[in-house]
Amino acid sequence: MKLKRSERIVVMTEYLLRNPNKLIPLTYFVSKFNQAKSSISEDIHIIKTSFQEESIGDIKTLSGVNGGVIFQPVLSPKVATEIVDEFLEMLKANDRLLAGGYVYMSDILGNPSIMNKIGVLISNIYQNKEIDAIVTVASKGIPVAYAVASVLNKPVVIIRKDNKVTEGTTLAINFVSGSSRKIETMALSKKSLKEGSKVLLVDDFLRGGGIITGMQTLMREFDAEVVGIAVLSQCFNAEQFYDERYTYLSKITNINEYTGEFEIENGNALEQLLNKDNIKEVRNE
Repeated sequence: MKLKRSERIVVMTEYLLRNPNKLIPLTYFVSKFNQAKSSISEDIHIIKTSFQEESIGDIKTLSGVNGGVIFQPVLSPKVATEIVDEFLEMLKANDRLLAGGYVYMSDILGNPSIMNKIGVLISNIYQNKEIDAIVTVASKGIPVAYAVASVLNKPVVIIRKDNKVTEGTTLAINFVSGSSRKIETMALSKKSLKEGSKVLLVDDFLRGGGIITGMQTLMREFDAEVVGIAVLSQCFNAEQFYDERYTYLSKITNINEYTGEFEIENGNALEQLLNKDNIKEVRNE
């Protein structure tokens, strides 16, 4: 028995929301619902209009033999601001400052609700860029990478600080830790990333910049192009990263290791999101 249009729209909406930035052929819905292509196109138009009116996102239609539809989540300025504010409030919790000036963030990284929102926020900034993979360093950067990758529908590539037998042949480089100034090593399996890939580097915390610099060096060994760098928080003036490719949600300043106090400033993520030429204006509820 064929579904009514209202029932089809519910099922199609749920499928699109679960598969952001994925090309879905119209023939998939035609076959699933046993409907004419023209009827499915009308359904898509209704969903697209509703998504735009409710600031959920946009649906792009691609014509041709390999055509179909792609759902791209789009945040309204209000929702984007709420996500950043929620993240900053969580950072302000007591007892976050650890020895050495590090900030405890494991509870945030393990919180699926806020990480999913942050993933949408970062992906909004970069989803119109050509990206082949999301690259991070084990282990704290992994939740950030998967949160972004799940929205951009791109694979996650994990750089490790030691060689694993299960990784096969690896390519390793030495880098100077920005905080300890010690020489450390990072390695990546040659099977993990194709040469010439376009990558987005992500991490949870940027302290001295050594890890990000090391990641960039390793990407050059793979002849990969770094199209962006995104971190949740930084605690120094990362002047070498200040360009349109660098995104940070927060900045931690005036760290006092004796009292455990520090100050939190807003990062540039909101500014990047709201000022992007390729981000469509959506209704601010």
